[in-house]
Amino acid sequence: MLTELETKLLGMMMMVIMLGMGASLTFRDFLIAFKKPKGLLVGILCQYGIMPFLGYLLALLLGLPPALAVGVILMGCMPGGTTSNIFTYFSKGALALSIMMTSVSTLVAVVAVPSLIAFYSDLAGVTGEFAIPAANVAQVLVVLLVPTVLGMILRKTNPNVGATIELIGSMLGILVILFLIVSWVPRNYQLLLSTPWPVFFAAIGLGLIGMLLGFWLARLLKQDNTRSRTICLETGIQNGPLAVLIVTLTFQGEMQQQVLLIPVLYSLFIVLTSSAVTIWFRKLATREALARDAAKLGMTAPA
Repeated sequence: MLTELETKLLGMMMMVIMLGMGASLTFRDFLIAFKKPKGLLVGILCQYGIMPFLGYLLALLLGLPPALAVGVILMGCMPGGTTSNIFTYFSKGALALSIMMTSVSTLVAVVAVPSLIAFYSDLAGVTGEFAIPAANVAQVLVVLLVPTVLGMILRKTNPNVGATIELIGSMLGILVILFLIVSWVPRNYQLLLSTPWPVFFAAIGLGLIGMLLGFWLARLLKQDNTRSRTICLETGIQNGPLAVLIVTLTFQGEMQQQVLLIPVLYSLFIVLTSSAVTIWFRKLATREALARDAAKLGMTAPA
C-alpha cells in the first residue's frame, strides 16, 4: 500500500496534472469541437462504452477474486489519461482531438464514472467491503475539476504561462507513473512474484484490447486512419494515477494493497505497450504521408 505521505503527494501531483490539462484548453476549443462533434462522440463512446465493459468482461472471464475484480473494473471506468496526449503527438495523430477527448471524458466522468463503477461492480457480484462508494468517486472528481477550470482561466488570461503549465502537467503524468513504480514496486516485489498470470493478463489486456477495439470501432464509424489511431490511444490509455488515488482514499491496509495491484500494474505496462504502439503508428503515418506526396507528384507531373 502507499504511505500517507505518498498518498498526499499523489493527490498534489494529480492537482497539477489537472491544472495542466485545463491550461491546454480554451473555451473556444469546446465551441469548435461541438460544431463538428462526430470524432469526439465516437471517442467518448469508446471511452465509456468499450472500456468499462471490457474491465467487467476480463474480471468475469478470468475469474478474478473481488479485490482484483473491483481493481480492473475501476481501471476500465476511468477517464482518459493526459499521457495519451504525449503518445498521440509522437505518433503523428490528431492532437486536438486527443486533448478534447481527454478533457471531455474527464468532465463527463463526474456523472459517468460513479454510475459505471456501481453498475459493473454489482453485475460482477462485487459488494460489501470491496464496493467503492459512488460518493467517494464523485467527490474526488469534483475536486479535480477545480484546477482544470483554473487552468482554462489561466490559459485565457496569460497564454504563455498557460502553455508552460500545460507542458508541466503533461510530463508530470508520466512522472506520476514512475513515482508509483519506484515507491510501490520495491516494497511489494514478493507479491508481484507470486501474482498469477490472469492478473497480469487483465492489467496488460485492458489497455491493449481497449486500443484494438477503439481503433476498429472508430474505423467502423467512418473515422479516417489518423483519427482512428488517435481514438485507439485515447481509448486504451486510462487515467491510472486517478484510479490509484481513489483506491488509496477508499481502502486501508491489506485490502488497499490487493485492490491497488491491477491499477499499479496497468500504469506500469501501459507506458510500455503505448510506446510500442506509438512507434508503429508513427511509421504508418510517415508511410501514408510519403504515399500522399508521391500521389501529388504523380498528378502534377507532365504528360
